[in-house]
Order: sequence, then C-alpha cells, then structure tokens
Amino acid sequence: MADITTSLKLDGNLKMQVGTFHVAVWGCQMNVYDADRIRDLMAASGYVEQVEPRGADVIILVTCAVRAKAEDKVFNQISAWRHQGVINERTIIALGGCVGAELADQILKLEPSIAIVFGPRTAHRLPHMISSYAATGDKIVDVQAEALEKFDALPEQGQRGPSAFVTIMEGCSNKCSYCIVPYTRGEEESRPEQDILDEIVTHVAHGVKEINLLGQNVNSYRGLTPDGNQSRFSNLLYEVAAIDGVERLRFTTSNPMEFTDDIIAAIHDLPVIADYIHIPVQSGSDRILKMMRRNYTSDDYRRLIDKIRKARPNIYISTDIIVGFPGETDEDFAETMRLVNDIKFDSGFSFIYSKRPGTPAAELPDPVSLEHKKQNLYVLQEKLEEYAVMYSQGMLGTRQRVLVEGISRKNEQELKARTSNNRVVILEGAPSLIGTMVDVDITKVMTHTLKGEIVR
Repeated sequence: MADITTSLKLDGNLKMQVGTFHVAVWGCQMNVYDADRIRDLMAASGYVEQVEPRGADVIILVTCAVRAKAEDKVFNQISAWRHQGVINERTIIALGGCVGAELADQILKLEPSIAIVFGPRTAHRLPHMISSYAATGDKIVDVQAEALEKFDALPEQGQRGPSAFVTIMEGCSNKCSYCIVPYTRGEEESRPEQDILDEIVTHVAHGVKEINLLGQNVNSYRGLTPDGNQSRFSNLLYEVAAIDGVERLRFTTSNPMEFTDDIIAAIHDLPVIADYIHIPVQSGSDRILKMMRRNYTSDDYRRLIDKIRKARPNIYISTDIIVGFPGETDEDFAETMRLVNDIKFDSGFSFIYSKRPGTPAAELPDPVSLEHKKQNLYVLQEKLEEYAVMYSQGMLGTRQRVLVEGISRKNEQELKARTSNNRVVILEGAPSLIGTMVDVDITKVMTHTLKGEIVR
C-alpha cells in the first residue's frame, strides 16, 4: 500500500499531515454525534478534513440500519462516486455506524471497495485501523467493544457552532419487535454524569448555546454521580440547566413508557428546556403497539401528552409513526389517525415499516400490499403537514427568541435561526449575530420556514 503521509504548511510552520479525510453521515442524531467525534479523532491523529470527498485519502461513511433505505443509500453513493471518478482504487473507504455492526463481514462481499468496517462502539479505533490497512492491505472488520470504551478514548471535542449533540448513553434494552438498534448498539449503558457535564462545559467554552442530549431511549438514563449514586434523567436535566452558558436544552429520543412525572416536573421547572419534545408513538392501535412490544396503550400516550401540556402549555409535540407494520388492518390505521387528530402533533417522522433481519417482526406474516401502505402513508403525512402549517400560521405576529445558526442556504445576505419550538426563521442581519440568541418578530409564514425581523 502507498504511504499516505505528507507534510502540510500551517501558520508558517511545517507540520506532519497523515492524510486527508471526508466524512458522510446518514441516519439519526446519534450517527451525527458519532461522525462529529470521528472528525475530532481524525484531526487529533494528524488528518485534515475535506468538505468534498473527491481526492480524499480516506472516506468515512457513518450510516443507519433502522431501515433498508439507509443501507441502500450508502452503497449507491459509493457506486456513484466510483463512476464519477470521486474515488479510485487508492481511496481507503471505511464504513461504520449501526450498519457496520449489523452486517459486519457481509459488507466486504456487498461492496469490495470497502476496506474497513467499524461499529458504533469501535469508532475510536479508526486511526489504528486505517494505519494497519495502509501498511498491509488487509481488510479490517472491527465492530465489538465495551459500550462506553469509545468515550474514554476520544479526544476533547472540537468546535461545533452554536448547537451541539451530546450522547449520554449507548444502546437500548427495550427490544421493540421491529427495531434492530439493540442488536447493533447493544444493551443500554449510561455515561457517568460528570463526564457528560464536563463535555457540555467544553462545548459552552467553544461558544455553544444549545445542547441536545441524545440516547436511543434518552429518558431511561441511569448514570453514576461522582459520589457513586445513580442519577435519573430528570437529575441530569437540572444539572445541565445549571451550567452557565447553556441557553437552550433539547433531548431525544424519549420512550413514552419512561417519560415519568419527575421528567415532566423538570419541563415545568426549567425554562431552558425547549418548547419542543419528540416522543415516538409508532402506532395508535393498541393491537399493533402490543405486537411492536411498546408496553403502553394509545390512551396511556394521550394521558402522557396531556400531563406534559399541563406542565408546559406552549409545548409542541413531534412523533414517529410506522405505517404498514405486519398485519396492520384498515381499522388499525384508522386508530392511528384518531390518535393523530386527538394529539394534533406539530410534526412527525412517518415511514413505511422496513423489515430488519433478525428482529421478531421480520418473522410475522405481512399480507398488506406495498401500494396500500403507500396510500396510508400519504394520508398520514398530509394530515401531519396540515397540523404543522396550522401551528406555523399561529406564530404569525408573535415574538420569538431564536438561536442564529448560520447563513441562509438560499440567500447569502440572510441568516438562518431556530425557534424554541424548532421552526427555522430566515432574517436579515449581520454575520456577527451567528451563534447568538436574539428576539425576532415573525412577519411571514412560508411552507417550511418563517420570516422574521430582529427586535431592535
């Protein structure tokens, strides 16, 4: 194998550069967090990141396994890059994330150009894997490690902009019948409370204003405190809210069965918690929920949302809904639509059930046609969009506190900001406002964004 080590002149000094890399990510926020930490790791190991993949010595792909569509995307992307000449036989391609843990050695057969396969728990070993492959040419599959090993091995996090993800736990122990995550990320294990707080303090020192706490089942957090006691998720919320410089706090993803009264009390007590909570329901049919192993009923979910709204009347609720779970009948789908109309979700991530090999649901008979599932999905998404527009229209003429995230993609003369309830606001202002919180008056509602004017 060729030596990818070169030299780079930075700040007038000749420094050793191991090579260049590019990271592409698909899937949930935890994959985004892992990708960011991989960037920190590669930079600390002497690599220089490229925004575009063309010409990079190493291309690192972090992707999801929850749906087959995500897997297809990553393999199609590799094929497209090959045909476009973006990658060649000298490019070192490393594929990881949940799909790495799911398919492991099979990936090398599916895509021969991949040199390294890693999992969510082994990302910290990437520089060593790359060096080993560059030296020997032997392909590497390494997907097994202790749940929290990577957090101890990763370097200090780098700059993230005004908002940062912080993973507080790895894995999931619920084993919903359709979900492959417990088999790719393993059983739940929570990070020590102080490690999380230290990471957040570093982010704040780098200018971060908004913290997003992440976990596959974030509200089941049970990390240890410095004195050896077990902390609950509600305790962690109070601790993070007390950190000077944290101006907004979000968390995802929450399971309804673990959304306890102490968490609801924290939402009431802590204004820093955003006015937007994501709580996947998956289905409004009790029969389907039981088959999914969700361990709550649709009425349990209704009561939960009612309690949260009493604690924070201006809260906005988003959700996940699976359409076409094996055996779902028209009556089951009607129950889901009844729930949607009862709750009136602000937004929702909805998709057709995707069979995941090795999960219990994969063995269930599934007589409903794909075309019928697509029709139901369209009906659901149309209703979700109707409520989203209703809520956005209700914001017209209101004053909102927003975090300015950056330059607008469509107009470089405008800024992009985000409200507490997760709406994107486009406004005029100086680039120096990026990374700050400002008050804006909402002057216009567009399809998926708002227009605002800064309060002078």
